[in-house]
Amino acid sequence: MKTITFAVPCYNSAAYMDHCVETLLACGDDIEILLVDDGSVKDDTAEIADRWEREHPGIVRAIHQPNKGHGGAVNTGLENATGFYFKVVDSDDWLDAAAMFPLMEYMRTQVEAPVPCDMVVANYVYEKVDEGVQKVMGYSNVLPEGYEFGWDEVGTFLPSQYLLMHSVYYRTDMLRKMKLTLPEHTFYVDNIFVYEPLVHVRTMRYFNVDAYRYFIGREDQSVNEKVMMGRMDQQLRVTRQMIDNVDPQAVRNRHLRHYLRNYLSMMMCICSVFLRMRGGEEDEEDLKGIWAYLKEQNPSLYRRVRTNALNLATNLPTEAGEKIGLKGYQIAQKIFKFN
Repeated sequence: MKTITFAVPCYNSAAYMDHCVETLLACGDDIEILLVDDGSVKDDTAEIADRWEREHPGIVRAIHQPNKGHGGAVNTGLENATGFYFKVVDSDDWLDAAAMFPLMEYMRTQVEAPVPCDMVVANYVYEKVDEGVQKVMGYSNVLPEGYEFGWDEVGTFLPSQYLLMHSVYYRTDMLRKMKLTLPEHTFYVDNIFVYEPLVHVRTMRYFNVDAYRYFIGREDQSVNEKVMMGRMDQQLRVTRQMIDNVDPQAVRNRHLRHYLRNYLSMMMCICSVFLRMRGGEEDEEDLKGIWAYLKEQNPSLYRRVRTNALNLATNLPTEAGEKIGLKGYQIAQKIFKFN
């Protein structure tokens, strides 16, 4: 069995996917790299994926499918994964080989462990390459180092510090048993990827190393402010699925329950902030609709999320509410590094 499967969604990625693959190959021979060509038509992504498979048989596999969006590519990666752990790496991002060394060493020990660790966590780095700017997102203030731990030892995350897809490495079998499925043709599904599985995570291990490098700056990137403003329907769709599939109020561990509520509060805040910034009549209806949906589906959770300080203030129908909404936007910028 391979130690880890790296699933790499590729959509018209010819300009940057080579660098990504090169950094993954540096992790060793006991890895699997699935290059999921998601219906690329504008460049030679498909041919590049096939070339990597020819050059590294038994490690790299090219998978071609009609376009299904990022979520559909992740689903395909998980369906085909043979690695003990599963990691999504976007084709314009990369991994740091030196930082990955201790993670790989640890994950190798877990393949035969009687009770293997469910989730490995490491830091990620925002890379604004054009500006030469880096921002490390670490967890040393909330996660213990040097041993496996459970939710009881997890601290309180800062608003801009949540676990993102870039920081987690899941046990593959855990994801399969919970039947994780991301919606197709939808952006922002990475929020589901780092939210729904957490109720199945019992053990974790944190490495305070800067492993994942998250490229920021492409104009067509889904977290670009203008792009996100135009895709609020998809942000709302993802938020509704999170409401449907996880009930934080039913989680017995108070640390995990607190984390899940705060994460959903952040999602609701982002919906509120961007819909208010757009400011149209339909946007106002959408804003009322997402809050009404949460209230209808889970009244107890609604009360906790609605009275979260940021959501309480952001949704005030006053000039003060708009100013606080701007503050919420600034927090959202820190979380997703818009622009």
